[in-house]
Amino acid sequence: MTGVLQGIAVLEMGGVGPVPFCGMVLADHGARVIQLRRRGAPTTAADPALSPLNRSRVGVAIDLKDPRGRQLVRRLAARCDALIEGFRPGVMERLDLAPQQLIETINPRLVVGRMTGWGQQGPLARTAGHDINYLALSGTLDMLGRAGEPPTPPVNLLGDFGGGGLLLAFAVVAAILRAQRSGQGQVIDCAIVDGAALLAAIVWGFEAQGRWRWQRGSNFLDGGAHYYGTYRCADGKFLAVGALEPDFYQEFIERLGCDASALHDGRTDQDHWARMRELVAAAIAGRTRDEWCRVFADSDACVTPVLTPEEALVHPHNLERGTFARVAGRAQPAPAPRFSVDGPPAPDAERPADEFDELLYEAGLTETDIAALRRDGVLA
Repeated sequence: MTGVLQGIAVLEMGGVGPVPFCGMVLADHGARVIQLRRRGAPTTAADPALSPLNRSRVGVAIDLKDPRGRQLVRRLAARCDALIEGFRPGVMERLDLAPQQLIETINPRLVVGRMTGWGQQGPLARTAGHDINYLALSGTLDMLGRAGEPPTPPVNLLGDFGGGGLLLAFAVVAAILRAQRSGQGQVIDCAIVDGAALLAAIVWGFEAQGRWRWQRGSNFLDGGAHYYGTYRCADGKFLAVGALEPDFYQEFIERLGCDASALHDGRTDQDHWARMRELVAAAIAGRTRDEWCRVFADSDACVTPVLTPEEALVHPHNLERGTFARVAGRAQPAPAPRFSVDGPPAPDAERPADEFDELLYEAGLTETDIAALRRDGVLA
């Protein structure tokens, strides 16, 4: 593996959602990530090689109910910089793999990242939940959607991945940096409910400045403003408008070609936004999406087509930047961001299983030991 995290080793206790996403991000940038999937537990895909969340690392199934499986985790953790897990609070302890115990007994520099929805403590800590629940309790979900309609779940992008897996990846790297300086590992309590709240920090700031109403769909970034939202074109496709600043807004209304004076006068007065939106919607509905793209080409009006995923794959900008990649013959988002020295990461499918055997040899197991673990179903 090459990349900015080359030389970092991470043990990933496999699961679904944020933990595999964290493992993917770390592996994309060169970390040596070992994915241990619990036998019989759900995975992110029937064929792991087809899921971006499993790319660029070794993945094997392990029986954690067997003492030999748990001992194997300890032996691998002793050689790793970090361990990440997404079990409910108390599960690692019941498996005799308590994070603090691992640090104190086998690897004082070990960083243990614990990913949960509700956190390691609190009234809801041991209850089930999903992305929508964590966003709901953080107050973030109530901000999403149109006025007068129920809140709109943003797939599971803000919680599981933005406020969960990506935040955990940052925390793991930060804690590894500290461990390298101090020799001291630590346990990270990463909760999606906390991350979902954190992602909305700017909105809380707007509200404190008197620039935001808690009424959903009535603000300048949530679809309330006529100059920031999406509009249907004549062909049923959509246009995204983000003309926030006065200069960008002026160019937008000039190229739009409707009653510029009426639109200009209503830009900052929220009481007029609904009427302004009707004017903009009527104008945009008169042409196809591609026609509007030609009108706004090479402008600072901040107008772009709303592309389907298939269209995004072949857009010239995305092609030039390599925003998407092909792994195992299928399209998926490419690793991000880019580093000037290490260059763009090149993702690959799930790493060959024999690489895991090399890790086991490094951990002190013999070929006979490994064969016995496979024969008895401890490893699959």
